[in-house]
Amino acid sequence: MDIEQLSASLSSDDPAIGLRASLALHRLAERVEANQVASAREKGWSWQQIGDALGVTRQSVHTKYSKDSS
Repeated sequence: MDIEQLSASLSSDDPAIGLRASLALHRLAERVEANQVASAREKGWSWQQIGDALGVTRQSVHTKYSKDSS
C-alpha cells in the first residue's frame, strides 16, 4: 500500500478499509521503531536514552528490543 492509498484508506467510511489501513500503519511504525532502536544501540545509546526518546521506561524498551541486539 503506497502513501496515497494509505491516506485515502485511513479516512474511508468503510470500517474494513480503515481498519486494514490502520493495521498497515501500525506495522510500519513498529518496523521504523525497531530499526531506529537498533541504530541507536549501534551508535552506543543506552537503554535509558532510547526509552527517554520514545517516552517509555528503559525497562520496557529493553524488554521489547534487547533480544534483537544480542
